[in-house]
Amino acid sequence: MQRYKAIIAYDGTGFNGYQVQPKGRTVQGVLESVLTKMHKGIEVKVSASGRTDAGVHAKGQVIHFDSPLSIPEEKWVIALNSLLPEEISILSVERVLDSFHARFAAMGKEYRYQLNLSSERDPFLRNWAYQYPYRLKVEDMEKASRYFLGTHDFTSFCSAKSEVEDKIRTIESIEFIQDKKLLTLRFVGNGFLYNMVRILVGTLLEVGAGDRRPEEILEILEKKDRGYAGKTAPAHGLYLWKVYY
Repeated sequence: MQRYKAIIAYDGTGFNGYQVQPKGRTVQGVLESVLTKMHKGIEVKVSASGRTDAGVHAKGQVIHFDSPLSIPEEKWVIALNSLLPEEISILSVERVLDSFHARFAAMGKEYRYQLNLSSERDPFLRNWAYQYPYRLKVEDMEKASRYFLGTHDFTSFCSAKSEVEDKIRTIESIEFIQDKKLLTLRFVGNGFLYNMVRILVGTLLEVGAGDRRPEEILEILEKKDRGYAGKTAPAHGLYLWKVYY
């Protein structure tokens, strides 16, 4: 058996999230189905750096799988892409040590959230950017974002459904990238909790709208209570951009 690491991209619009579930089409389910077909019915399991929710996209999700097939790395890419639906693309495949694990070996992640600030509805962005046609004080959002930097207990910015006990995470950088009508928020950290980025974005939007003061971020962090943070931003604006090893 040989272990392979693959970087994949996918449009999450038509999937019920990444992780296999009893009902609904998932990215993992499609990947495993294709790999099983390539292995003539022998089940092949895939492990990922982490799951993404329904509607969330990925530019650089990382997976690994084990296979007895001796196929050149570049041929893996061609073979998998020929069988996968157009919403999923295999960007690269490389053989790695058996000790590599897509999730447990990850040192950090980069997420990006895309906002469409135009007042005009764009049908070509409806599934890939959250339209927010209201006035935003981006300077206040940037000021508020600085309070997130460093190591904190992010309980207030995690879904109440999360079963993870340790909610301490480190955010290394938050960057605001303006490109015409699009505003992209770039988050880099050692790890992110369930719905964390979407709650961070939702809270920053409330700051930008003038409903909160930038300084309130400190108070929300100290409360360690989801009820004090902002709304969860919609899934379709979020991208798992890169995983660091």
